Amino acid sequence: MGWSAAQYLQFEDERTRPARDLLAQVPDLPAGAVYDLGCGPGNSTELLLSRFPGHAVVGIDSDADMLAAARRRLPQLTFEFGDLSAWTPPAPAALFYANAVFQWVPEHLAVLARLMDHLVPGGVLAVQMPDNLGEPSHVAMDATAQDARWARHFSGNHPRPRAPLPAPVGYYDALSPRAGRVDIWHTIYNHPMADAAAIVEWVKGTGIRPYLAQLPEHDQAGFLEAYRQRIDQAYPPAANGRRLLRFPRLFVVAVRG
Repeated sequence: MGWSAAQYLQFEDERTRPARDLLAQVPDLPAGAVYDLGCGPGNSTELLLSRFPGHAVVGIDSDADMLAAARRRLPQLTFEFGDLSAWTPPAPAALFYANAVFQWVPEHLAVLARLMDHLVPGGVLAVQMPDNLGEPSHVAMDATAQDARWARHFSGNHPRPRAPLPAPVGYYDALSPRAGRVDIWHTIYNHPMADAAAIVEWVKGTGIRPYLAQLPEHDQAGFLEAYRQRIDQAYPPAANGRRLLRFPRLFVVAVRG
């Protein structure tokens, strides 16, 4: 099941807010190219273009639909296919910026350490990743997958495509030998959502996709409704009826020494 730029952008403002918060902590850059790694539909790339108009800005992604959306949004920029587990730039870069992508890359500590070696002196690695596998939104995915109505589709093949993030010290140990400065922090967002169905629409753009990919098409609607019912219980309404989607994210900014 490929990524859907349209589904992802249903909540563009909420998904772009961490990108803006990450960019706010990136210092002024030396000369060199700026790369948006896992650029998606180009919403974060647009921020980079505005912040660093004097730099060449390039978007990298592995999904055709996302790249097509990014090229429509920013036709003046270059967007290229790249598998981040192995990708390297053609020349040392000024910035590797990655908003919500490296959680999908196996053994990404080693990948991030390798990317540090491809920065110019004073260049920056800036990364943000969801740290939400323990949140009700994701716990409910596993619980729904264990329901007898659908468990046979997941038997022996767990759909969760990513492991929990390493502890912050893991990032510090991987990056500090190559960096003059490493900043690591968590931010917890609380996104007001219209109702439980809106939270389902949110995860349909990201986390629940691998679960749906393992289900026959005729079972997907029932699975999503059962998941919605769990979400309805897990996120009680606020006084105005909206639901607060609690969303922890990990941020890392490392400046090459």
